[in-house]
Amino acid sequence: MRILVTGGAGYIGSHTSVELLNENYDVVVLDNLSNSCEEALNRVKNITGKSLEFYKADILNKQDIHDIFSRHKIDAVIHFAGLKAVGESVGIPLKYFHNNITGTLNLLEVMDDFNVKNIVFSSSATVYGDPASLPIKEDFPLSATNPYGRTKLMIEEILQDLYVSDNRWNIALLRYFNPVGAHESGQIGEDPEGIPNNLVPYISKVAVGLLDKVNVFGNDYDTSDGTGVRDYIHVKDLAIGHIKTLPKLFTKPGVVIYNLGTGQGYSVLEMIKGFEKTSGKEISYKIADRRPGDIAACFADPLKAKKELNWQAVKTLDDMCKDTWRWQKNNPDGYQK
Repeated sequence: MRILVTGGAGYIGSHTSVELLNENYDVVVLDNLSNSCEEALNRVKNITGKSLEFYKADILNKQDIHDIFSRHKIDAVIHFAGLKAVGESVGIPLKYFHNNITGTLNLLEVMDDFNVKNIVFSSSATVYGDPASLPIKEDFPLSATNPYGRTKLMIEEILQDLYVSDNRWNIALLRYFNPVGAHESGQIGEDPEGIPNNLVPYISKVAVGLLDKVNVFGNDYDTSDGTGVRDYIHVKDLAIGHIKTLPKLFTKPGVVIYNLGTGQGYSVLEMIKGFEKTSGKEISYKIADRRPGDIAACFADPLKAKKELNWQAVKTLDDMCKDTWRWQKNNPDGYQK
């Protein structure tokens, strides 16, 4: 069975490609390498001892997608490709809308042309906006507090409308919480361009001496220590969530929606302390103003995925910190782009 992974050279895409190959799927990767590196895919091959097909291509170029479907019989698509930084999206919303939504429309049109109607969409907990209560369940009201989250919500709505129009489609909407960590081999991990937008890679770059201190955005939230609380999930647990979703997709369930999280929230300061414990390094930080679009707390109720997919997160905060630190120590300059 052949799976097309859009954005497959990226952080979550590369880890998912490892798990797909380990489960003996054939993998085709489409990635424009705008915020990723082909070296990640070389390391995926090293980890698994298996090969995959890679196309440097862009979902904004419909012909690129068409050419891949012409060359390969694709059974399902796992769609990661997209811009993903909350803060950045507030500053350049049009770029986010164009890239994420137009790119997805191109992909869906080509899938339809080739009668490939199975897709796992990489959504986000941001579609819940500022939740009225915690933990967050899949049937909670949806909204968005920033353009990045709005693109995810709009794509979810597009996919559900697509199913209404043609119920031969099978669509899984996976709402991730906060992916962290790295593969236990230390060969692949998160390698953001420039200054990281996400907390844990920023902490790890401070630990390894590449950055001076962590900016903690807000210490006056209604949380245990005033800093924002998030549900951090190990990227390997997240990748396995996709592997568990594919068999469900092939039972022709229509549209299914799952939270992928641990159900446990950690504050920014708890994450910093956890990383200090693992790395043996002091992590300097300073309190800064809140960022626009951020909320106080966000963590999942993951029981639906456990019940229907037989999936649950098993990695601990200690695992997340250890694997991140191993990756960062082994690769202080990332993939050395």
